[in-house]
Amino acid sequence: MEHKTLAIPPHLISNVFGKLDENILKIEQSFGVHVINRGDFLQITGKAAEGANFAAAEAVLQKLAVFAAQSPGEVSAQQVNYLIASQGEAEFAHIEKINEDTVCLTAAGRPIKPKTLGQKKYLDNIRKNTVVFAIGPAGTGKTYLAMAMAVTAFRNQLVNRIILTRPAIEAGEKLGFLPGDLQQKVDPYLRPLYDALHDIMGAETFQRNLEKGAIEVAPLAYMRGRTLDNAFIVLDEAQNTTPEQMKMFLTRIGFNAKAVITGDITQIDLPEGKQSGLRHAARILSNIEDIGVCELSAKDVVRHPLVQKIINAYEKIEKKTGGKHA
Repeated sequence: MEHKTLAIPPHLISNVFGKLDENILKIEQSFGVHVINRGDFLQITGKAAEGANFAAAEAVLQKLAVFAAQSPGEVSAQQVNYLIASQGEAEFAHIEKINEDTVCLTAAGRPIKPKTLGQKKYLDNIRKNTVVFAIGPAGTGKTYLAMAMAVTAFRNQLVNRIILTRPAIEAGEKLGFLPGDLQQKVDPYLRPLYDALHDIMGAETFQRNLEKGAIEVAPLAYMRGRTLDNAFIVLDEAQNTTPEQMKMFLTRIGFNAKAVITGDITQIDLPEGKQSGLRHAARILSNIEDIGVCELSAKDVVRHPLVQKIINAYEKIEKKTGGKHA
């Protein structure tokens, strides 16, 4: 039996081990080792001949200790899974930077931070560029982080309004069957945007700014013919725009404006044969200065770990079938 030792400050041990030692159990299962608390240090034991990976386990434990020192509460299961998945990659050396970037505080006082390096790069892209395309699967924080950046710009008086829009494309349901007038019909499509702003700003502040016109939530069709100055604009579910709609939207951008366009090109609800405006724009505009294209992957999913497994399973079958579901 071989072993290595790793010095960990005693006051961080409980955070490193996690509730009921769940963090350590994940590391042990991932790298074929056993980790024992020896007071001022951790002892990593195992048999190399049986696949024990001491170097990987040690590297993850070291970064886990850094995360524990950065966070006053418990290290989350998502953070542990991300450390394990990222170990061995070049970016792993700088992984603690994700905890050094606080976008803003929610209405409840919770800090909003990137949870992966992909999300950190996404935020840096928004800060640097006027227009940013964020492409990635569900659960990667594309919309929520864009909302947080919009609220931060608004609070800091960098813009005087927030404009949120989505194409009202039917995903297997008929819009006409929904009750009410046009606004009531499109509200279900815009509900995720309302929910994010309620969480970040608080319901009362959101409602007050909505009534003043400082926040506008509207279908994409309402953008035609306008010039959007002094605004932070978020176009969500952009995979469901056509190239013509995307061009219309992008040419609305005025002075002192910033636009973030988010979408998942694996969930296009356009009619058969229609090209996605998101895919088209990201391809033809990627080399233009002041436009950023950020691609997030299943590794950046920050929902339940099962979501990441579901996305990976779909990606595998779509690669085999040329993008079609079997």
